[in-house]
Amino acid sequence: MENNFDTNSYLNMELLRFTTAGSVDDGKSTLIGRLLYDSKSIFEDQVAQIEHASAKKGLDHVDLSLFTDGLKDEREQGITIDVAYRYFATPKRKFIIADTPGHVQYTRNMVTGASTANLALILVDARKGVIEQTKRHTFIASLLRIPHVFVCINKMDLVDHSQEAYDNVVKQYTDFAAKLDVQDVRFIPMSALHGDNVVTRSENMGWYEGGTLLHNLETVHISSDHNLRDCRFPVQTVIRPHNDQYHDFRGYAGRVAGGVFKKGDKVVALPSGMESTISGIHTLTGELEEAFPPMSVTLTLTDDIDISRGDMLVRSENRPEGQQDLDVMLCWLNATPPRPRAKYVLRHTTTEARAMITEIQYKMDVNTLHRLEEDKDIKMNDIARVKIRSTKPTLKANPSWSSSRPSKHKNCAHYCNPTKLNWNSRCLMLNRLRVL
Repeated sequence: MENNFDTNSYLNMELLRFTTAGSVDDGKSTLIGRLLYDSKSIFEDQVAQIEHASAKKGLDHVDLSLFTDGLKDEREQGITIDVAYRYFATPKRKFIIADTPGHVQYTRNMVTGASTANLALILVDARKGVIEQTKRHTFIASLLRIPHVFVCINKMDLVDHSQEAYDNVVKQYTDFAAKLDVQDVRFIPMSALHGDNVVTRSENMGWYEGGTLLHNLETVHISSDHNLRDCRFPVQTVIRPHNDQYHDFRGYAGRVAGGVFKKGDKVVALPSGMESTISGIHTLTGELEEAFPPMSVTLTLTDDIDISRGDMLVRSENRPEGQQDLDVMLCWLNATPPRPRAKYVLRHTTTEARAMITEIQYKMDVNTLHRLEEDKDIKMNDIARVKIRSTKPTLKANPSWSSSRPSKHKNCAHYCNPTKLNWNSRCLMLNRLRVL
């Protein structure tokens, strides 16, 4: 039979990264399992394996959460502990899912999974409404500048598909989110266990006029989320082939964090301040005339100037500011509280610097969003406003979308800067006494 699969079309499809969040037993893993199962994104042998595992547990239905809960402890306890990544595609878009834990003990895993997401799915149990973990995860999504939030009001089958129960949750969440910087919020009533409004429309909730979860995931507009004005190119590595064909080739590889770079553009390498002109934009498939977020490319310049990992290429007429004193909101992820004047390593995009916390200004009450100025004892998963001083200036990678990556270490702290400087870097890192 002829294979009509278009590889180039698949590779060029738009990619949406989204994360799940919510409290324990809200149905995050079941929702992802249902989404994969009903969209036919699971191989037959995987389905057979999960059906067998469900039968061994004595269930009369397929336990869809087993598609994502792969650890032994997760299956025994029925909770998500680690971040599970799943990949699938539809004819309209490609997806990467980060199924993150709901238990407060594993909030740091949720932060890691959400740090690269375009969109967050916040699950709410229709019976319980908005609870502390719902608020905590929404607040973290706001700090990470995730531009789109889908509130999945799950287990509607347990409240008789009541529109009143749905409206109550919508009001609770809207009242809380109004205090935060959350741009695009949508509400979807569903039953992940039975598949209502996940991939197919529910016949039990005729009063709901919106689209299914999959329809919203396929159609949400994410192209304009990137900042195309401020050109920022953090250099990840220098390419020097040292062979006869490319004897004098010197390229600077990285991912475009913001703006549009074109051949002939004048750029400045920071922090040195050396100027040059872009002579070529290279990819595995050939040269391009321009590059924009989130493309990974190699830039060549007309001049051989000293550039290495940690430097940043920007437009000559649009240089970012740099500061050593940072005023940030911080989510503390280590079981050991921060110590005054302790030394840390700060990672921003591809550069690193030594840093220390100079002052703890206040802690944040996640439920009320009130400042606890008298309580400065930071524990794991607390969110606080602190001042940090680094050994060298930290640049604005991108005012609206950073290319930084989460640390794989569990004793790190992610932070975002909410000041009027509008840094909004999504994944600045602190990692105590450890070079990342």
